Amino acid sequence: MERFRLTEDQLYKVCDCRSFDFQTTEDLTPLQGIIGQDRAVKALDFGLKIEKGGYNIYVSGGWGTGRKSYVNLITETMAVKKDKGKDWVYVNNFENPYSPKAIYLEGGEARVLEKLMERSLRLIKKQIKEAFASRDYESSKAMLMEAYHKKTQEIIENLNEIGKRFGFVFSHNEQGLVSVPLKEDGSPMTEKEYKNISEEEYGRLKNNSSTLGIEAVDYFNLLRSEEEKLTGKVRNLDESIARKIVTFNIESMEKKLHLNPGLETFLKDFGKDIIDHLDRFRVDKEETQSNNPLLMLAQSTDENFFDRYQINLLIDNGAKETAPVVFESNPTYYNLLGAVEYRNEMGVMKTDFTQIKPGALHEANGGYLILEAKELLSAPFAWQALKRALLTGRLHIESLGKHSGAIMTTTLKPEPIPVDVKVILIGDYYIYSLLHEYDEEFGKLFRIMADFDSEMNRDDDNVMRFARFIATHCEKENLLPFDKGAVGRIVEYSARLADQKDKLTARFNKIVAILIEADQWARIYGDEVVSEKHIEKTLHEINQRTNKVEEKVLEMFESNDYLLEVAGEKVGEINGLAVLGTGQYTFGKPSKITVSSYRGKAGIINIEREVKTSGSIHDKGVMILTGYMGYQYAQDKPLALSASIVFEQLYSGVDGDSASSTELYALLSSIAGIPVRQGIAVTGSINQRGRIQPIGGVNEKIEGFFKVCKMKGLTGDQGVIIPHQNVKNLMLSEEVLQAVIARDFHVYAVKHIDEGIEILTGLKAGDIHTKGTVHYLVNERLKDLAKNKDEAGD
Repeated sequence: MERFRLTEDQLYKVCDCRSFDFQTTEDLTPLQGIIGQDRAVKALDFGLKIEKGGYNIYVSGGWGTGRKSYVNLITETMAVKKDKGKDWVYVNNFENPYSPKAIYLEGGEARVLEKLMERSLRLIKKQIKEAFASRDYESSKAMLMEAYHKKTQEIIENLNEIGKRFGFVFSHNEQGLVSVPLKEDGSPMTEKEYKNISEEEYGRLKNNSSTLGIEAVDYFNLLRSEEEKLTGKVRNLDESIARKIVTFNIESMEKKLHLNPGLETFLKDFGKDIIDHLDRFRVDKEETQSNNPLLMLAQSTDENFFDRYQINLLIDNGAKETAPVVFESNPTYYNLLGAVEYRNEMGVMKTDFTQIKPGALHEANGGYLILEAKELLSAPFAWQALKRALLTGRLHIESLGKHSGAIMTTTLKPEPIPVDVKVILIGDYYIYSLLHEYDEEFGKLFRIMADFDSEMNRDDDNVMRFARFIATHCEKENLLPFDKGAVGRIVEYSARLADQKDKLTARFNKIVAILIEADQWARIYGDEVVSEKHIEKTLHEINQRTNKVEEKVLEMFESNDYLLEVAGEKVGEINGLAVLGTGQYTFGKPSKITVSSYRGKAGIINIEREVKTSGSIHDKGVMILTGYMGYQYAQDKPLALSASIVFEQLYSGVDGDSASSTELYALLSSIAGIPVRQGIAVTGSINQRGRIQPIGGVNEKIEGFFKVCKMKGLTGDQGVIIPHQNVKNLMLSEEVLQAVIARDFHVYAVKHIDEGIEILTGLKAGDIHTKGTVHYLVNERLKDLAKNKDEAGD
């Protein structure tokens, strides 16, 4: 049995602080980058360098492995090598205001355009008013009016010649050009005289007027034509003057901008729209002011008219020196793609192109967008919208109502913006597997997977980089320096978290928590350097805060509410080990397993399965016992056996196959009537050939059983049997180590069920042909059961 016993060196791997070439972390150079993630770093670096479509990146890994911090670091580093993104603005579409136009500009020029437009619009208003109030304009307009009056006078004279033949003369009044009847002396008739004429005279005038209208129609047409010509000439004069002003200001703007087709078209349309609405620019605001509510509303409408010339600055990269890096913590549909907002005007919801707001994809355009996969998939329509944008290469700002099928009121449909962005999704491997399996577009869009490991090798290089990581965090968080003893203890704790003595955990969030709390304890004690005692104090306090459930369980063992013997021998009873978790804290809890065997043909009955308190993996482990029994004992006879196996006092359910070897030991004990040592607890799974297989939580299981044994009294015969593969996982507590050194407690590692039989029974396992061995005794009992079955059958 001694050959299976592990020494203290096998139970814990000490960090040799003598190899450190520093006294405190102040002597170390802070770490740049990340530790032990070479695979993920290489994948990220490769994915970020590919500029082709579809090479977006999915970053997989557990929480706390530094994946998000490193993604931020590497993207910001890569962004320095790229040009800062373009500026984007939305402007009014003068032909169709419901479809605003998108225009790109060089980085920083959107703000320039906005200011130039404000200045130019102000100058154009002022210059147009001044131009139309100038003497030159009045003189030019007077010349047109003079020519018009001269021409119309000639036409009127011709009309009068015709009118005199019919007894009428034409004159101007408030109603325009009217015909006036003539008296016999040739002078115009007054209104009083007209009212006093006879019926006969009235009839004659009426007939003459009708005839005159027919005769003079061509002259009236000439008058209207001259009036239209005058209006056109005045309009041309006005437009000519305004066009010079507008052209001058637009050309001045163009000299200060890098032009592109979209910008040129907008400036051209801008000038044309001013000419088309010239009357709006000639009105003096001060002259139109009024206290009348209706007039005030009209004035407000006139003021709002000029909003059509505003610039909606969507994306401004002027202040940036590198390509954008955007982390969107709440990737909802609107936060990703932007939205068209509304404003309340006198109880009516209105919108225009100035209400278009950008999303994270707009802000990250030309750079990198970092998203949490879980948050993205939780937001309705967000994942589909992101895929659509990446597949089409265009950003459409639309209302969610269109996608949900809701009836929508008329709204804007902004021109889509081309998108060139590298999307980095951060999530776990489970989400990656689901997307890859059920969403065929995911594989086309996210062809690079950077997988962050939860552990790294515990070699000299990584240990030193681990120490530099501590130095980096001390500098970043203004913590006290850590001496080499404290660093060594943290390295050992990291190996415990990794559940393997030759590995270190990559879940740095847990290490950072230890650093912060140890620093606080050092400050409480008034020390200037964090030492090993502060680390031990921190770990002790963390356990004290979270181990309430374990203490309650131990109290139940102490009061014998849980029935468990840790001394003596019993047939068909054995102590198994399980791991319980309460969120942050996990601990081992021993459980008594009992077996009752008897003649029958039901085989091995798993009581946990019968009452549906066991999981599928545990059920599989019990079924493997049947396979082992058949392989070992039923080559020459049938198994005429019924046996029931149960975890006593277990009410919360059980899963996993780590107790399958334990159950087999109890089964063999029950069949052969051989007592089993109760001071030895067992963990480990088996295969159908009796070979022991590794399990999880080995440290917690050993420590859990040790605490119960210590409570009930250490005898020197107590211990735990574990699979030999789990020796590499052992990083036991100092209390257990000291007990092993004092030989008050033992840890045994076995490779086969036969080795465990020897430890538990003190007998050789042997084989079915060697008398006095366990297998022989079991086989003989099974023969008796089979024989009795045959006799009963006969």
